[in-house]
Amino acid sequence: MSSPKSRKDKQDGGGDDPSQDLRSVLVTSVLNLEPLDEDLFRGRHYWVPTTQRLFGGQIVGQALVAAAKSVCEDIHVHSLHCYFVRAGDPKVPVLYQVERTRSGASFSVRSVKAIQHGKPIFICQASFQRIQPSPLKHQFSMPTVPPPEELLDHEALIDNYLRDPNLGENYRVGLNRIAALDVPIEIRPVNPPTVGQMQRIEPKQMFWVRARGYIGEGDIKMHCCVAAYISDYAFLGTALLPHQWKYKVNFMVSLDHSMWFHAPFRADHWMLYECESPWADGSRGLVHGRLWRRDGVLAVSCAQEGVIRVKPWVSESKL
Repeated sequence: MSSPKSRKDKQDGGGDDPSQDLRSVLVTSVLNLEPLDEDLFRGRHYWVPTTQRLFGGQIVGQALVAAAKSVCEDIHVHSLHCYFVRAGDPKVPVLYQVERTRSGASFSVRSVKAIQHGKPIFICQASFQRIQPSPLKHQFSMPTVPPPEELLDHEALIDNYLRDPNLGENYRVGLNRIAALDVPIEIRPVNPPTVGQMQRIEPKQMFWVRARGYIGEGDIKMHCCVAAYISDYAFLGTALLPHQWKYKVNFMVSLDHSMWFHAPFRADHWMLYECESPWADGSRGLVHGRLWRRDGVLAVSCAQEGVIRVKPWVSESKL
């Protein structure tokens, strides 16, 4: 996997030349399922969060890969709706069982069940559509933000925070833990808060994101699978932003995850991820997200709800 500190950013923010960049580990490893039988696949793990539960984005991405293998090349995914029903065990592979629920002239539906230890840990419905042009078109406008080339990457931003003498110990421990992670995606936050602003953060965030490494034009369905992986990273954390200075996360896990794919895109090119949390209560938080291409086209919409249980920080020093 290429390093964010060593790889050279291309002018358009994507990896277009495979001779100058490593193939994305998301394609070669994470989303490269092993076929076991018809509509039965085995997925292995690349990165495991500090929670020691499987990363939800990995399960969503692998499930979509399995579903996509059961449809024709000219049929593209337009939506998926998922439920996480058990925690994933990082010590064993995941089996993905696909059911061909319906194959119609315009739309096809696939059901995917992810299994570990003989029990489902995740269920998913994916819907695919043949391209159907329509004169009905509209979309929101993409937010005006600085381009990724003008922003610090995640690693450099964390390093700046850690050098700030006013940073509280609770934040320092968490940031060091994040800095040690080796995730296969690149992130450049837009308007990251200073240490002094951390008590006044709204439940909104935006960051440029792309897969590390080169994927290429390829099959648009593979880019959708990579986007499914990317979409879950830091997504539910949006609901914590106004509260993180006061409360420590005791337990946080996704309940469901939905995506709608609107326009073709490349997941190894920079995309703006716009996230907001309109509601949190009853130990649950809801987040909405939009992935924008650099040319202003809305490519993907996302929604997720999760369980968030917190407890007050022990120390009275919040920052």
